[in-house]
Amino acid sequence: MKKQLLSVLTALALTVGVTACGSATEADTINNETNMAENEVVSDSGEATNDADSSFPMTIEHALGTAVIEEKPENVVAIAWGNPDVPLALGIVPAGISEANFGPRDDNGLLAWTAKAFEDLGVTEPNVFDDTDGWDYEAIADCEPDVILAAYSGLSQEEYDRLSEIAPVVAYPGVAWATTWQEETVNDAAALGLEAEGRALVDETEQLIADKLSAYPNLKGKKVAFFWLSEDDLGTFYIYTNNDPRAAFLGDLGLVTPKSVINLIEDNEAFYVTASAENADLLDDVDIIITYGEESLVTAMQNDGRFSKIPAVNNGAFVLLDSNEVLAAASTPTILSIPYCIDDYLKALNDAAEKIQ
Repeated sequence: MKKQLLSVLTALALTVGVTACGSATEADTINNETNMAENEVVSDSGEATNDADSSFPMTIEHALGTAVIEEKPENVVAIAWGNPDVPLALGIVPAGISEANFGPRDDNGLLAWTAKAFEDLGVTEPNVFDDTDGWDYEAIADCEPDVILAAYSGLSQEEYDRLSEIAPVVAYPGVAWATTWQEETVNDAAALGLEAEGRALVDETEQLIADKLSAYPNLKGKKVAFFWLSEDDLGTFYIYTNNDPRAAFLGDLGLVTPKSVINLIEDNEAFYVTASAENADLLDDVDIIITYGEESLVTAMQNDGRFSKIPAVNNGAFVLLDSNEVLAAASTPTILSIPYCIDDYLKALNDAAEKIQ
């Protein structure tokens, strides 16, 4: 991923991605549902329709412009994080996709759930291109796409304009890198003429989450913060806001954003806030910390007096995500990663919740 912050943070230890479950308030949930409803597909007659399959040619409005799709796409390219999972979940084999750039990947550069979806569709050699250092415009053009899916991405206007010379591009609906997994699924599906099917996938996945959560009543209402920090330099660290899907997903799991984190947010469009260890005592309502790292990070924070007023630190209530493990790569959720990793994620969260005193 090319998130600007992540390219800085992940250059230190990670890269990008992760199965994020973010904490959300009731208002966050309402806003997500409203965003999906407002980002309707509009036919050339100007009438909104939920039957995207019958509305070609269609236009899809997004933050960088308008995608005009003349007819139902046959060749589909999906770039950036998670977008390839949407056509695959709908039974469509993309003509080309971005290689995963975080977490354990197979020989094709795919994460486990994406690889399984290709396998289930009978594809052993998918067309995968590496765009870690910039979009491979030539490889994308060689796919002769009818549409380019990028509902969750950080495309710049310049990148969008160049990609649009190849094919219509479905970019993010609002803020770069702030598209929820629900919006990503519905918006990408709509461009394929399968909006109703995309919404059905979202409904099924939300029901799956609800069913799984019934086994973990202890999680409801726990105050969780998603950190990025390094034990080599604890002086400055970062906390993801609910604009970041990994933090927003936590709200889907019944978890809550601590008021102390909300109070740190000055830019409502930012997907992270920068915090100083000198002010860590302000985070005195954080029950659980999710972060990338190993047990030595917990020890380092517990031995650093600046973090002594954070309940999660004192109790050792951490969910540690190893960047070499599948669960870390699933922290930024997709329509395929959620069912693949939900059991492990909920167990890890519940193990941390049991340490709360």
